[in-house]
Amino acid sequence: MRPMLQRKRKGKKKGKKGEKAPTTPGRVERLVKWMMRHADKQAALPADLLFHFFQSQIVAVSAQFGLLGDMSAISAAGDGTPVVTSAYPRSKPTCDCRAHGIADCNHHRLYSQPDCNSGWDSARERYFNGYHLYMISAADSKHDLPLYPRLHPASRHDAVSLVMSTVEFKQRFTLGTVDNMLLDAAHDAESIYLLLEHQGMEAFIDLNVRSKKNITSTTASDIQISPTGIPIYPNGNPMKPNGTDYKLHRRKWRCTPACGCSTAKYGRTFYTKTKDDPRLFTKTPRDSEKWKLTYKRRSSIERSNKREKIDYKLESGRHSSTMMWYMRLYGIMICQHMDAWYVSQKDEWDKKKSMICPSAA
Repeated sequence: MRPMLQRKRKGKKKGKKGEKAPTTPGRVERLVKWMMRHADKQAALPADLLFHFFQSQIVAVSAQFGLLGDMSAISAAGDGTPVVTSAYPRSKPTCDCRAHGIADCNHHRLYSQPDCNSGWDSARERYFNGYHLYMISAADSKHDLPLYPRLHPASRHDAVSLVMSTVEFKQRFTLGTVDNMLLDAAHDAESIYLLLEHQGMEAFIDLNVRSKKNITSTTASDIQISPTGIPIYPNGNPMKPNGTDYKLHRRKWRCTPACGCSTAKYGRTFYTKTKDDPRLFTKTPRDSEKWKLTYKRRSSIERSNKREKIDYKLESGRHSSTMMWYMRLYGIMICQHMDAWYVSQKDEWDKKKSMICPSAA
C-alpha cells in the first residue's frame, strides 16, 4: 500500500526592515462598515472588569492631577507592538498518532492560547508567536500615560487593530471627550478617516504615498491631484495654497498668470473639500503649523510602549493564558500612572513631610 502524500506547504514570505504585517485590500473597509453599523451595540469583553477598575481608580486620579491634558478635548495616540509569549505555539494532540509511530499528522490540536498566532516583527526582523498589543495613550500627557490596551493575534495589522480598539475604547471611556486621534502611516486608509469622523474625532495620520501617479479630480475639470493632495494644472505646475475656510472645511488654491496656467488677470482658482477626500484634504491642512504641533505628540505612544516592554519587562512573563497576560499588562499600566503621580507630586509631598516631621527634611 502506497503511503499517503501530504501537500507541501509554502513557506512564509519574510517582510522587510520596518515593514508592517500585510493586510488584505478591502478588509479594513469592510470591517469599518460593519463596526459603524454595530457601534451602538457594546459586547462584553473578559477584560472589562479590569478596565473599569483601571479607569475609575487609576486614570481618574491622573485626570484630577492634570496628567492627561485637557479632559474636554483629549488627544489620543494609537500604535501596535509585538508581544512574544513563547517560542512555539503551545498545543496538545487530540489523537494517538504518535503512539502508533506517526510523528506528523493533520489532526486537530488543542491550543492553550488560541487567540495567539505567528506574526512578523519588523523591528527584530523575524517571525514570533504571541500577541499584537494595540495601545491607546494620552498624547498630551508629559508622562506618556496609557489609556486602553487590547491584545490581538500577532498576525493582525495595525489598521485592523485600530478599528476594533478605537470602537471598544469609545464605548468604555467615560472620563472625557477624545477630539483627536494621532496615528502613523500604517493607518492611512480612507475608511479609517470615515470611522474616526463618525466617532467625533479628527484624524491626524501621516500620509503614506502609495503611488507617484496623480489622480483625476472629483470635479469635472482638467485639474489633477498629486499623491500629497496638491492640485496640478495640465501643464504640470502645482497650484499654490491661497487660504483655508475652516467652517466649510475647504481649501483654496491659486495659479497666478506668471505660472502660465491661465490668461485671466487673477489667474485660476481651485477648491479642495474634506468631504470629497478626507484622506488627502484633511480638516487641518498637513502643512499648517497646527498640524505639526499636534502630530509631533504621536511619538508619545511609542515611548509608552517602550516603558511597558523594556522598563517593566512585559515579555518576561511566562503565562499560558490571555487572562494572566492582561493581569500583567494592567499591573504595568498602573505602575506607569503611579510613577507619574510621584514625579508630579514629589515637591508637594516633600513640603508636607517637612512640615509634619522637620527633622526628616
